[in-house]
Amino acid sequence: MLDRDAIMAIIPHRDPFLLVDRVDELRPGESATGWLAVTEDAFWVPGHFPEHAVMPGVLIVEAMAQVGAVALLSLDENRGKIAFFGGIDRVRFKRQVRPGDELRMEVTVTKRRGPIGFGEARAFVGEELACSGELMFAIQ
Repeated sequence: MLDRDAIMAIIPHRDPFLLVDRVDELRPGESATGWLAVTEDAFWVPGHFPEHAVMPGVLIVEAMAQVGAVALLSLDENRGKIAFFGGIDRVRFKRQVRPGDELRMEVTVTKRRGPIGFGEARAFVGEELACSGELMFAIQ
């Protein structure tokens, strides 16, 4: 299992924008499963939305992408590089993610072509699908 320190050794994200607390399954270059405890003190809570906090969809997608970046950047050939968004397709939101939820993100790398990687991403709260989509990574 990778904790936040181990994750930060792989991807360059830092607080307040590191959106993965731990990775408990990792197959370098193939897949990763990561977790985020959604807390009341998250930076977005006061403004999205007051008295009915909902994690912004773009942050859910970013969290999934960070898990995918861990999978891709844990390959020896990609160590020390950055995975940028190359594209985001077919993203759908199925349930709200709120403070107190624990978000489980599963990303499977479906294809790699040089510095470009593609992945299928899904985020769950419990067994409920919260978000799914296709991500494209550009590794530099």
